[in-house]
Amino acid sequence: MSLSPADVWTRLLTQVRTQLPDHAVDTWLVPLTPVEYTNDTLTLNAPDQFSVEWNESKHAPVIESMASIAMGHPVRIRLTVQAERVQRSQMDLFVPQPGQERATIKPEEQRPNVTLSSLNERYTFDSFVIGKSNDLAAAAAMAVSQAPGKTYNPLFFYGPTGLGKTHLMQAIAHEIIKRAPNTRVTYITTEQFTNDVITSIGKGAMHDFRRRYRETDLFLVDDVHFIGGKNSTQEEFFHTFNALYEAGRQIVLTSDRPPSEIPKLEARLASRFAWGMVADVGAPDLEHRIAILRRKAEMDHLEHTIPDEVLHFIADHVRSNVRELEGSIIKLLAFASLKHRPITVDLAREALRDKLRSNDGGATTTGRQDRMATTQRLVAAEWGITVEGLQSKTRTKTLTIPRQVAMFLAREVLGMQLVEIGLAFGGRDHSTVIHSLERAEAMMAESDEFQNRVERLRETLKVST
Repeated sequence: MSLSPADVWTRLLTQVRTQLPDHAVDTWLVPLTPVEYTNDTLTLNAPDQFSVEWNESKHAPVIESMASIAMGHPVRIRLTVQAERVQRSQMDLFVPQPGQERATIKPEEQRPNVTLSSLNERYTFDSFVIGKSNDLAAAAAMAVSQAPGKTYNPLFFYGPTGLGKTHLMQAIAHEIIKRAPNTRVTYITTEQFTNDVITSIGKGAMHDFRRRYRETDLFLVDDVHFIGGKNSTQEEFFHTFNALYEAGRQIVLTSDRPPSEIPKLEARLASRFAWGMVADVGAPDLEHRIAILRRKAEMDHLEHTIPDEVLHFIADHVRSNVRELEGSIIKLLAFASLKHRPITVDLAREALRDKLRSNDGGATTTGRQDRMATTQRLVAAEWGITVEGLQSKTRTKTLTIPRQVAMFLAREVLGMQLVEIGLAFGGRDHSTVIHSLERAEAMMAESDEFQNRVERLRETLKVST
């Protein structure tokens, strides 16, 4: 009796477990799907090219060496990428979703009402973890999904990259499509919109361009801050916005900063972007990061692979954004498989040493904090204010200008990250730091006296640190 591909794979996995650690088998081999067994060759589908290459180099030789014991004859292993899973998100690389496919929705294949780009099926409200940093944005998104075009139009999300703005935007689309399948949805990035404007002008096809965009029911635009300074794009965006708004169509936008702080954005667009609801999405706190990691582990069936104490360790040390958290999980899984060691806190510390930012992070962290303190002291003394004033939430001109200078020097001389700078000045967000850097540069360009003042501080700081 001939064996099915699944039967062959089951026999091979049973034998391989005698040679490889369970966590390596569960992480890398169990997700593979047997699809064909002919001429003593077993073809396995992998979720990604990275998984194919990793298994070919690390595990295929072991499997083939055990085949004679498991099957009574040699078996060759052939690995391929499962085509419909190519666009799955990073966390999907390791564990399959039993009984269902998690492929992204492609407009030309599955959702004829979704145009110009694709929606990721993982980006739903069910998979979004709500915390203090995003509860307002999440509530606004849910309200819009229930009454598009009537509540909070436009809806404008802003905040640093990797915190869930795109997730919320696409969750709105998924919910609306579920409730009204015939909804016409346009989801694009600002870059795609700009390229479409350029192409349409070149082909003399602006009529088709305008019809295509203005006949949509739900208009979703990512990274709208990139529209600044692009005059033709802003002109078309302005008229598209007006046409959709007047027709009662829902508009949702994302940016890394609020409308008023987008550089070179026409005032008429900035005011329209703020007509509805402007909601910020901030960095998650410790409890929120732990909840995010737990949700990721549950979604990808990693609860038994990664102990809870390891999730706490990662959440405590990786603080920048959600993507960084996901990346840490992926790196940890790969590192554990490479070292053939179970996942523990010690292993996580070793694998993620370049990402860790602990409170007792050693000489590097202490040194950076000391240099920041020096910067703040020098600037405070130059302007005759206190360091506490620099770090406060007060926005009077006597404090705002030196604060902007101190942030500029921390970035230019110390090379500190935007998140670090924000934390050192009273927990300010990413967009506020960017605005401060731009204002400092603008003031230096406008006044030679101001520029000389900053340059003296820069030279003093270089010597002091």
